[in-house]
Amino acid sequence: MKRSTDKLLALAMLVVGLVCFAKLYLALGGKPPARTSAEVFGAAGVLSILAGLSFLAGLLPAAPKHDPSAPLFGRDAEIVPAGRPRLRRIALAVPLIALLAIVADQLGLWQAPGGEPAESKEVAAAPAQPATPVGIAPAPAPQPAPLAQETAGSPSGEPVAAPAEPTPLATMPPDLMPVPPAQLPTQQAAPAAPEPVQQTALAPVAQPEIASPPETVAPPPPEPPAQPTAPEGHRDAVVWLAVSADGHEIMSASTDRMIKLWDIDGKRLIRDLGVHKDMARTALFMPDGKTALTAGDDGEIVLRQLSDDAVLHVFSSGQNGGVNKLAVSPDGKRAVSGHDSGSVIVWDLEKSAVLHVLPGHDWSVSSVAVSPDDTTALTGSIDGELKLWDIGAGKQLRSWHGHDRGAYGALFTADGHHAVTGSGDYTIKLWDLDSFREVRRFDGHSGTVYALALSADGKRLGSVSLDGTARVWNMDTGAEIAEFDPGTGPMYSVAFAADGTLLTGGIDRTIRGWPAAGGDGTVLFAGAPE
Repeated sequence: MKRSTDKLLALAMLVVGLVCFAKLYLALGGKPPARTSAEVFGAAGVLSILAGLSFLAGLLPAAPKHDPSAPLFGRDAEIVPAGRPRLRRIALAVPLIALLAIVADQLGLWQAPGGEPAESKEVAAAPAQPATPVGIAPAPAPQPAPLAQETAGSPSGEPVAAPAEPTPLATMPPDLMPVPPAQLPTQQAAPAAPEPVQQTALAPVAQPEIASPPETVAPPPPEPPAQPTAPEGHRDAVVWLAVSADGHEIMSASTDRMIKLWDIDGKRLIRDLGVHKDMARTALFMPDGKTALTAGDDGEIVLRQLSDDAVLHVFSSGQNGGVNKLAVSPDGKRAVSGHDSGSVIVWDLEKSAVLHVLPGHDWSVSSVAVSPDDTTALTGSIDGELKLWDIGAGKQLRSWHGHDRGAYGALFTADGHHAVTGSGDYTIKLWDLDSFREVRRFDGHSGTVYALALSADGKRLGSVSLDGTARVWNMDTGAEIAEFDPGTGPMYSVAFAADGTLLTGGIDRTIRGWPAAGGDGTVLFAGAPE
């Protein structure tokens, strides 16, 4: 009896499956019904036929009946095999679902309001433009405004670290580029919309073809005022400034490879002090007041005579790479150089020899300073790591991660127990070198703080940044005293003159002076014409 019933069920399922396939055939040819109904018919037809064939093959037997002689509870109760009752019920439900789908299709339930099949929309083509009233010129399509581009060139040779300065530039430290990139073009204003044309009612007669109005372009924004130039000036970014002990002379280094000596009182060039084979990085007055020590990407540290630019000695860093930063001990007996290979070298200037080659940093060195007592050196790298060294013994005293990005412009305070560092995370930090803790933070720059300088009395801190500004800070409170913005792009070098004037150099090739209390600056030494 069970087998005959299954055969009847299988026959019914096969019939339902065939009906579903017939509906599917109509969906694919002739007048197509809704896409949803076609999918339902196809699925229901396949499942119905499979269910019917399963019943015919006896693959879905009913669950066996319980033996009435067996106890219902207790240990002697018979475990009744489960069979496949759930699968059987699902198979029986399939033709019912298919029948419901057929009925729904016949009643038009698949149709959306308005007679259009639901979910059967094709991707629409671009809509036709509405007809323009006669006598009205078509308005031009709006153009997207160009994205503003931010520049932050760098005179250094390491990879720029990730904001960010926003890298900044600052997503990578700016010291990673061999030469400062050219300024990107100023953002152009979007074309101005044409004057609206008044609509004129015309009789319904043939009209002559009306030409589109000519395109209008807004005038470009005014360019920054032309900067003064001088043939003896630097031809590229000024990346280092130093003031002589008597306050009468300035020495500058530039990416044009030149070292220049200036008379600050007479505002004139004294002489070209020398040229490196590659970008010049540092130029320092020696304590004797008669010589200078300069360094550059060519890996050479050159002792020069100020009076006639004669070269007295050349120290070569060899395989350690270019000299990114250089510092001289106050007694003039030693120098410490930081290299793009990460090495730190201590030089004995009296013996013209190498004292120590320290493994140094994992990344390129971006700052070097020597303590007032000539015993220790502080170095920083483009990954923000700071290290304190015993330069006599040639050993590392401490290493700590001082900044999230490159550490620049390191210097010691007069007591030798504190140091200041700028960085690619836009901050300036004052460190206690006894506890290696941050004492104070100077916040305000919006770009990499590239160089720092202390006033002679140690009460004011000068800083320059790739955000194009220079600032003066109160060392005791961390408050900003003054901000200077010439609007000429990134600044790379800073120093205090003897009278307290802040001196800056940057990508515009000029050396400027700024009143320490704030106000407008002046161009002390102009750059060469482009």
